[in-house]
Amino acid sequence: MENIMAERPFPEFYDLLIENGRLLDPAAGLDETGFLAVDHGRILSAGAAPPGRPRRRIDAGGRLVCPGLIDMHVHVYEWVTNFGVHADDAGVHAGITTVVDQGSSGAWTFGGFNAHVIEPSRTDVRAFVSINVAGALMGGMKGDILHNPRMTDGDGLIKLVERFPGRVKGIKCHCESGALSHWGTEVLQHASQVGREADIPLYVHTGELFPVIEAQRPDADEVFPSLLPLLKPGDMLAHIYSCMPDGIVGDSDTVPEAVLQARDRGVHFDIGYGLNFSYRIARMMLAANILPFTISSDVHGDFNAFHDNSKLDYSLYGAMTRLWALGMPLERVIAATTWHPARMLREEDEIGTLAPGSRADICIIDIDQTARDLRDGRGEILTVERALLPWLTVRAGDPIVPHRRLLTDLLPGAARVTQQERLS
Repeated sequence: MENIMAERPFPEFYDLLIENGRLLDPAAGLDETGFLAVDHGRILSAGAAPPGRPRRRIDAGGRLVCPGLIDMHVHVYEWVTNFGVHADDAGVHAGITTVVDQGSSGAWTFGGFNAHVIEPSRTDVRAFVSINVAGALMGGMKGDILHNPRMTDGDGLIKLVERFPGRVKGIKCHCESGALSHWGTEVLQHASQVGREADIPLYVHTGELFPVIEAQRPDADEVFPSLLPLLKPGDMLAHIYSCMPDGIVGDSDTVPEAVLQARDRGVHFDIGYGLNFSYRIARMMLAANILPFTISSDVHGDFNAFHDNSKLDYSLYGAMTRLWALGMPLERVIAATTWHPARMLREEDEIGTLAPGSRADICIIDIDQTARDLRDGRGEILTVERALLPWLTVRAGDPIVPHRRLLTDLLPGAARVTQQERLS
């Protein structure tokens, strides 16, 4: 087995050696049993046993050793939005090294998000900032007030991107019946213009969310096509397997032509698992070879309560497990949670890979062989014979045992808190 090493002398002593793991890195085309060496928060080598002596060893015991997972859709503006969860609960303690908050903050509220969420978190937290100035605040509630055209500030958002280029990575906006019934595509047009001027992608929510003016409710089949002219290559559609009638598939039994047009235009598809994921639509889309570019969770608390995640029953690892069981190859599942989201963030040389010199964000993943019954947003049950579970998170070279508190769909309560013994 070839040893992939950084182009510099290997140190006599280095920080960490992960051994006996299956190294799976789609970005590098790596799928081998081998060793991963880490020093000063960076990956030194991947492959054969390296020279030098590690200060710490971790026996991966045949588990998957992957680049740190990236969740492209979370809500972690805790205490400011009513539905935000703790960033490290959704991140390193859920077996994920980077999370991207989608629209919880806006141009006027990102400062607090940066100071009180990004800065103190062990997780690498980024943001797609809402096109409206305030962000989400109350989930889907009051969308007719918060997300109207008079609440947008394109110049302020562009200045934010210029000030925080490593943290503000895109724009969150919405294409759904509520928004269209109030002001048509006006807000979307503004978001599209700002995205082009700032050279950042849009992340577009699909599926009904905001209050609808019933007298002006758009035809469900016309909602998604109304967005197409506003999308540019590299923009992303959320909730692509959603069961909502005005989603990108809706009630259709075949893949709509607009979906194929979006794909051909270079628009990316994200799972955004959330509340409305549909096995029926997933099977249909996978059969048509329309796979998600990225897999994300849309982890959040209860929209109708304050700081309450007691009803949360899905997770990123749960979404990955479901898609794997539905026939998406494991390598594609891992690519959709590592390399592909890193490309969306334009940081594929830094994260989403095990390449030497990249940041040592690593996930060690168990393949648990226990059968589970997993529900979708409509209550349909899928029995899976195996599940992906986080075993150890390495963030910038620092090993963290995840407590897995939010993995309620995959683990009973007693199994969510893990033992420190795995770091011995």
